[in-house]
Amino acid sequence: MSSENNNATIRVGLLAYGAIGHEHNLAVQGTPGLTLTAVCDVNPERVAAARELAPTVEAFSDATAMLDSGLIDLVVISTPPNSHYSWAKEALTRNVHVVLEKPMALNADQCDELMALAAQKDLLLVVYQNRRFDADFVTMARLISEGAIGDVFQYDSFVGGYSEPCTYWHSNAEVSGGAIFDWGSHFIDQILSVIPDAIAHVSGQNHKRVWMHATNADHAQVTITFTSGTQAVFVNSDLAAARKPKFYVLGTKGAIVGDWDPAAEPAVADLPAILTVHTNDGAQSVVALDAVKPFSFHHSIVEYLTNKTPMSVQALQSRNVVAIMEAAEQSALTNALPVVPNIALS
Repeated sequence: MSSENNNATIRVGLLAYGAIGHEHNLAVQGTPGLTLTAVCDVNPERVAAARELAPTVEAFSDATAMLDSGLIDLVVISTPPNSHYSWAKEALTRNVHVVLEKPMALNADQCDELMALAAQKDLLLVVYQNRRFDADFVTMARLISEGAIGDVFQYDSFVGGYSEPCTYWHSNAEVSGGAIFDWGSHFIDQILSVIPDAIAHVSGQNHKRVWMHATNADHAQVTITFTSGTQAVFVNSDLAAARKPKFYVLGTKGAIVGDWDPAAEPAVADLPAILTVHTNDGAQSVVALDAVKPFSFHHSIVEYLTNKTPMSVQALQSRNVVAIMEAAEQSALTNALPVVPNIALS
């Protein structure tokens, strides 16, 4: 926080106000220590939507003007992915703390530059890895850490179905980074948070077969091979007429399967998976999901900025997710030949 705002609430600005901006607005309203003081969007209707929750918020249509206003200590950047690096750099240069949407940037070198700048200025730089706090994943991660299925050696995750992709930036590879980056920013982060092993190599494959109006791949797969021999596979597909489970995790003593909830058809990603634990004696049981404290990530921002309490989400983790996705894209250009990712250890 700026020196003149010490011992006060952390003043937050939202840069771009779509669905995820609204999620951040709700979180700010529900987190003591945070207050929304500014919102920036070129669409007046979106600014009006922000004011439904925060009537006195200062509105901007120019992002630089908001960053220069002196009204904010922290900015949440929810612009499309290909602009994350440039806006984060602009904010950090102005001594404003930064929360970025996924991915941090579209290559690891840009992530490294942002992390170095934040460290130099003693500013917070963190990515909103919101899927780390999903109840189904939180529950599965706990079960794995408790040894419920023994040592994990195969971890598969999947998102998608058979449907025509949208025409918004999510389907534009130049803007989104591609199908691997779009959902991989979530699912690969989950993988790395439960499998701590060093990574040997990554392979990737992109299929472009049906949906020619979009530049993202129609079906993308990333395979991460760890030095321990453990493998993790992530698939994002718009060509899956039959869905795989969201999670399919094998251990030496059992397995965990996370089935998509049919109540959410067709938007199955909107509801948590139904988790079933399979034991090596053939028994299986559906597991009740753990309760997750609302706005946990945003509470951790306050704790870090006021008390220097370490956050569970770290910029280095999100940076390494980008490095893996970057390696997978390089591999896909050579028909899935393995690539050693540029992983940073500190």
